[in-house]
Amino acid sequence: MRLGITIASALAVVFLVIAIGFKLQNSNQKKHVREIESQLQANTLELDQLKKQSEAKGDIQKRNAALEGEIAKQITLTESMRKQLPSATQLPAGLISLLGEWARGSDLATFDPNSGVVKFKSGLLFKGGSDEVEPNAMEAIKSLSGILNSEQAKEFDIIIAGHTDNQPIRHAGTLAKHPTNMHLSVHRAISVFNVMANDGIAPERMSVRGFGEYRPIVPNDPNMGTPQNRRVEIHIVPRGV
Repeated sequence: MRLGITIASALAVVFLVIAIGFKLQNSNQKKHVREIESQLQANTLELDQLKKQSEAKGDIQKRNAALEGEIAKQITLTESMRKQLPSATQLPAGLISLLGEWARGSDLATFDPNSGVVKFKSGLLFKGGSDEVEPNAMEAIKSLSGILNSEQAKEFDIIIAGHTDNQPIRHAGTLAKHPTNMHLSVHRAISVFNVMANDGIAPERMSVRGFGEYRPIVPNDPNMGTPQNRRVEIHIVPRGV
């Protein structure tokens, strides 16, 4: 009887040890699982960050490539436009001298020898909202036409470009003739064309353009007119441009 109790006690101790062992093993495994899960979560977050950084880098590279392409296009366009306009070396020295002397004696216009552009102030050529050349401006245009008909200028064509500021046309009578600033700029260029044609410049040497308010040389004042932007430009360009 005592032997049976001893064996039973021993077996109980064995089972208890085994149970404790399993419990410890299970606890360690759970701890290990938690550690693995924690590391997995950290690795997942790191992977997400790396993906976002990679995507951002890819976006930056795409944006840089797009900007480089746009810059290349702008450079090509700028060079193309620059070739269409004469520089000081393309205009004969005698013509530059004549135009410079003429501009210095005029209150109506300026001359830029680097671009070959004569710039008339619209406020002195026309009354506000009008496309009729003022009588006191006729003589200045006539003397310019004489220079442009000279031997030094005969191989060059003439582009007459009208510009306005961004003030809307409000007067009903003006609106009837010039619905927009674009119309007014073109109509003023045509008026100068007609005066120069009457002064003896061959019409086939001339063309007209109008830009309205879209090519200001200074920022337009939103509250009042901007005289610098109201102008008529005479571009002296190689034949056929």
